[in-house]
Amino acid sequence: MDPVIIVGAGPVGLTLALALARQDVPCVVLDEGPGKDEPRAARTVVLREDTAALMERLTGVPLDRAGAQWAGWRSVRRKQVMREVFFDGTEPIPLHIAQHVLTGALRAALSGERLVKVAVESRLDGIEQESSGVTAHTRGPKGTWWRGSYLVGCDGPRSTVRKLQDIRFPGRTAVERHAVAALRTELPWPDEALLHRMPPWRMSGPSAGEVTARPLPDGVWRLDWLLPPGKDLVTPELLLTRIRETLAGWAGGTTPPYDLLDTGVHTVHHRLARRWRADRVFLAGDAAHLLGALGTHGLDEGLRDADNLAWKLALAWHHGPHEALLDSYQTERRAVVAARLRAADQALPLLRGGGGLRSYVPGSARGHDALLTDGHLGQGQLGAPGAYADSPLAPGKLEGEVPVDTPPGAPVTDVTVTAEDGTFVQLRDRLGRGSLLVVLIAPGTGVWERKHWVSAGIMPRLAAAVTALPHPAELLVAESYPGAPAHTVLLVRPDGHLVTALSGVRPADLYAAAEATVGGPAKAQAEAGASAGSH
Repeated sequence: MDPVIIVGAGPVGLTLALALARQDVPCVVLDEGPGKDEPRAARTVVLREDTAALMERLTGVPLDRAGAQWAGWRSVRRKQVMREVFFDGTEPIPLHIAQHVLTGALRAALSGERLVKVAVESRLDGIEQESSGVTAHTRGPKGTWWRGSYLVGCDGPRSTVRKLQDIRFPGRTAVERHAVAALRTELPWPDEALLHRMPPWRMSGPSAGEVTARPLPDGVWRLDWLLPPGKDLVTPELLLTRIRETLAGWAGGTTPPYDLLDTGVHTVHHRLARRWRADRVFLAGDAAHLLGALGTHGLDEGLRDADNLAWKLALAWHHGPHEALLDSYQTERRAVVAARLRAADQALPLLRGGGGLRSYVPGSARGHDALLTDGHLGQGQLGAPGAYADSPLAPGKLEGEVPVDTPPGAPVTDVTVTAEDGTFVQLRDRLGRGSLLVVLIAPGTGVWERKHWVSAGIMPRLAAAVTALPHPAELLVAESYPGAPAHTVLLVRPDGHLVTALSGVRPADLYAAAEATVGGPAKAQAEAGASAGSH
């Protein structure tokens, strides 16, 4: 079968290529650039903990050394500390990393991947589709035709793929603008991120009264100053003045020594593609959505696109058309991003408007601070990982279903499990292999070797039920899981979202849930594929 064509060699495209290759799907990545990225210290990304774990799993690189995990978060309004959060390992810790470092780790991992070909200096200018595949044409020194089974546009905000498929990209332009600087210095809050609203010192030039400082490795900080609406020019002289005023304000009046590494202006747009799938063509990342106001992180969502799509494309590539499964990519991911955009759009007038509730409602400042903290730390409606509660892949009512602390459709909690070879691993380490995961909660098993309990109690019956599932599945055992009684059985998707939790071994329920997760019965999938091929 022909490889999957991925257009765009940014973090989302490279992540998708690696994720597919790990599931034995060949890919061609069309990179319009030279195959390397210009280092930009001021171009950084913040990843939530589970997304950072996905990157580590794919690249093999411990990203906490390449980036910075914050020790805490401090929110200040004028001179008053509004909120302090200290990360002690009991809650997810954001990871702040330069984008070129992340992309470099992905490129290095791909360099040894036999199933992935990266075609540099290859700019897409044509797509042709038919029932059996996709043909793409590139121009440039190595312009040629490429044949693929599917094509995914990961080619950014000005996506050629999206334009060639005539997919609308409505939304709002310049929702926020920030002046950005990366510099090496010492701040009074080592390793802590800071959001300072309405600082008490005078700022030169246009300012909306908000500055963010986020640490990077080696004493480097990224500073963002929110700019007022409009197109006021941010000159180098003005930015240098702003840096000195801000550092002096934090240091008590005297500007500490600093080494300026990079500057820029970051403009946030909010847009959402009308469709994310056009037959065998898909959109992911910035080609499908743009967000980032109020501290939210657009690339994090793009990487979740890749994780969601990879296992579905891999299943269709290996086992033939699975139209309901492929359709679910758009349904699940677009709904999550749309909800985040709605939450940001509803909060923007409150947080950025002058006067109004900010002036007259008691406690409104703390409410605004809570919203901004959610966006920056990946919490609440603005920032928390999306759940697929209304997914078309969700099974119907199951007789044996029981509640646990993770709702169906939400990302599972990372717990220690015993794998089939008897080793202890983290649950996240078993994701991304294309298999469903069946996790038995069995207190006490951790103190015994697997060979002593694998043939005892309910294990043989559960193992037989797992073997009979309509899709390959791996049986794991955990000592405990939040909110799960003993002998609870969890069914987990390859991208780490919970399908269901069952009370004990219920082969019929487990089979029905697994069948729904892969898009329905095999017969229905074959009929859907035949119908799609006839149009």
